[in-house]
Amino acid sequence: QVQVVESGGGLVQPGGSLRLSCAASGFTFSSYAMSWYRQRPGQERELVATITSAGGSINYADSVKGRFTISRDNAKNTVYLQMNSLKPEDTAVYYCKAVPTTLAARINGRPYWGQGTQVTVSS
Repeated sequence: QVQVVESGGGLVQPGGSLRLSCAASGFTFSSYAMSWYRQRPGQERELVATITSAGGSINYADSVKGRFTISRDNAKNTVYLQMNSLKPEDTAVYYCKAVPTTLAARINGRPYWGQGTQVTVSS
């Protein structure tokens, strides 16, 4: 059974930090690129950061560059999002997405989403 479970959200003051975690199971984690998305109130879901299956390539949305860091631990089947210097506009539900990248994973799997974790930045 595939599971993608985010955790670590909460309420933080502007300028503060949070570390989100996304724990995956039920598929070959090391064969999937992992991404963090967010959906702000009244807006469409947007891509925040992506890391390739082995962690060799990382990309960020311009709005979070220099403040957020994505990383992964394939031994723990977990991807992280370290968020520093948080702003009120970072308030959103943050989602984790797994996308198959190897041929075998694309044949046998599909993209998977987590249920999301709420991040609220407010004083």
